[in-house]
Amino acid sequence: MPAVRLPTHVPNTVMRAETALLRATMGLPEPVQRRLAGRPVVVDGQTLATDLQLMLRLQRLAREAGAEELPLDRGRRSIVRHATVSGGRQPIGAVRDLQAGGRPARLYTPTRPTSGPLLLFLHGGGFMYGDLESHDAACRFLAEQSDVRVLAVDYRLSPEHRFPAAYDDAQAAFRWAVDHAGDLDADPERIAVGGDSAGGNLAAGVAIEAARSGLPCPWQLLIYPFVDARAETESRRLFGAGFYLTSDFIDLSDATYPEPGMDLRDPRLSPLHADLPAGVAPAYVATAGFDPLRDEGETFAAKLRTAGVDVELRRFEDQIHGFLNIVGVGRSSRAANLEIAHTIRAQLVPQVP
Repeated sequence: MPAVRLPTHVPNTVMRAETALLRATMGLPEPVQRRLAGRPVVVDGQTLATDLQLMLRLQRLAREAGAEELPLDRGRRSIVRHATVSGGRQPIGAVRDLQAGGRPARLYTPTRPTSGPLLLFLHGGGFMYGDLESHDAACRFLAEQSDVRVLAVDYRLSPEHRFPAAYDDAQAAFRWAVDHAGDLDADPERIAVGGDSAGGNLAAGVAIEAARSGLPCPWQLLIYPFVDARAETESRRLFGAGFYLTSDFIDLSDATYPEPGMDLRDPRLSPLHADLPAGVAPAYVATAGFDPLRDEGETFAAKLRTAGVDVELRRFEDQIHGFLNIVGVGRSSRAANLEIAHTIRAQLVPQVP
């Protein structure tokens, strides 16, 4: 299939055309996708989802540069463009922009909101990329499909703001949400925290500090979290190239977010090295089979479980890092995200006998 490389910043008409092409391709019957994608990709006993294999192939044919290969401003726009194209325009009851702990935030209220629970969401992006727009479709999807309000927070990014800026912003946003629960139509005892990748790192840090300081936090959602800045795992070796998140991206994050010379085992940076206090919130840890961060996320789940935390670990074996943002095209990632949304509902919405 011919592909044309698009510039990082493209007119809306071009983006709409790109979105339509990707949606059509990702919506083809699986046997057709298989013929276009090529032989199945099997690594570590796992088979990559056909629609994702095809999407990655199209990106290679288009010679699409990764964000880490671009100047910072272009890389940030590229991340938002990819998320917009793959996320589509998801339905939601209402959206309100506000400030949370001094940072821009966005409150997503589903069409059928459940009174009480709220999920504070922290986006991924290697601490360098991402904002309210990059995860807008994902937050809309999770809120609408779970019937739970979602509050997304736009924390400070590196290299302009290095460690511990993002950590401090996440802590401040959670404390603000608890203190202003009434303004969010939420119960301060039922404010959970979640995030993906770097956001999963920050969410884990919020849950740990909440337990240490006595703040209520009933649950944490960690989606392919980055939890160890010193990790040298088999999944990083196996999946460091060709599956969206690359070793080069991780290396750039490691070079720009931590302060030079700091101890990379600092638990505010690497939650895997934290001394866990009593009362850490129950956790749902989602990992992707074809993700460099897979093994450290699963090791962190084991650490939580050993500390007495109630943990549900779910590996989506056929998925790649970033699947949370793929809710507008294809089938496999949307199905995974629907499962996550249903888990949010099951954990935070009271069940009627």
